[in-house]
Amino acid sequence: MNEQNQREIIRELVAADPRYKEEAYCFVREGLDYTVHELNEVPQEESHHVRGWELTAGIRDYAIRQFGPISLRVLRHWGINSSDDIGEIVYNMIDVQLLGKTDEDDKQDFHRVFDFERAFRDPFLPTAQLEGDTD
Repeated sequence: MNEQNQREIIRELVAADPRYKEEAYCFVREGLDYTVHELNEVPQEESHHVRGWELTAGIRDYAIRQFGPISLRVLRHWGINSSDDIGEIVYNMIDVQLLGKTDEDDKQDFHRVFDFERAFRDPFLPTAQLEGDTD
């Protein structure tokens, strides 16, 4: 399926489920590619299945690489406020066959993977604040 067809399907998804912007779907797809090929160091020509919690962590890392300290603001603008939202987007994409899943996959794999606020705030705090030091 070419990119133009994918974009059209994503527009239809947004029309059917307006909780998430088109950019959110595209970003989750990019985050999946990042997770598979960068974090797992899988060669481009090979495929590797990732679980929901792995994908969520990969998307977190990808967002921080792409947007730095404003990652949370960008994701929220697109309607992504929790790891559960990532799961909703993934399963919307599975429903229209933009993504695949195995019998072991479950939407619950995305449930409360981490505290979204802390996950995007803490990497940018000084080390002393993370450790609870007040000096």
